[in-house]
Amino acid sequence: MSADKSSSWSYSEDLPAEDEVMLRARERSFELGVSAISPGVGAVLTVLAAASKAQTAVEIGTGAGVSGVCLLRGLGPHAVLTTIDVDVEHLRAAREAFAEAGSPANRTRTISGRAGDVLPRLTDGAYDLVFIDADKPGLPGYVEQAVRLLKRAGLLVINDALDKDKVANPAGREPNTVTLRQVGKAIRDDDRLSSAMLPTGDGLLVAVKK
Repeated sequence: MSADKSSSWSYSEDLPAEDEVMLRARERSFELGVSAISPGVGAVLTVLAAASKAQTAVEIGTGAGVSGVCLLRGLGPHAVLTTIDVDVEHLRAAREAFAEAGSPANRTRTISGRAGDVLPRLTDGAYDLVFIDADKPGLPGYVEQAVRLLKRAGLLVINDALDKDKVANPAGREPNTVTLRQVGKAIRDDDRLSSAMLPTGDGLLVAVKK
């Protein structure tokens, strides 16, 4: 990345203004050892949720609620976010963040469990948006489940899709990097999807179901 591009990336990441609710959610993330999405990614999530007019959304990997708050702020007043995490402490922190953000309890459904076990129980074609920010080894399975869950014109969003710039380097052969590279190509070549890679944060892979 050139110096100018690096400066532009840093500028775009720092541009979103975060309030006390977001800052407290980030503090909880730090305390729990969770890597929260960047401010730039959060801003994109809010815009995508709003622009898509999503009424039903699924989040795979709750963390401490930073991404969930961003999604909720873009979703309509009657939309429902279903968020899945294996760690009950993460879900507790997320519920605290959602409450502080003023989101009514009936707008969120927090599910404790492994995404690989929970996702098959969700209804086919019932969701407008699926956001994935979870373990990389499980990503191929999560993507296939997400395509099943999405309505036509529904959005699939994958965080950390460039793996800190390692995906673009052919010499990068770490298991997570290889998985992300393969998933990116599979989504690109999937006739059910139209996709784009955004360099926001550590990479956002965005796809719409045809």
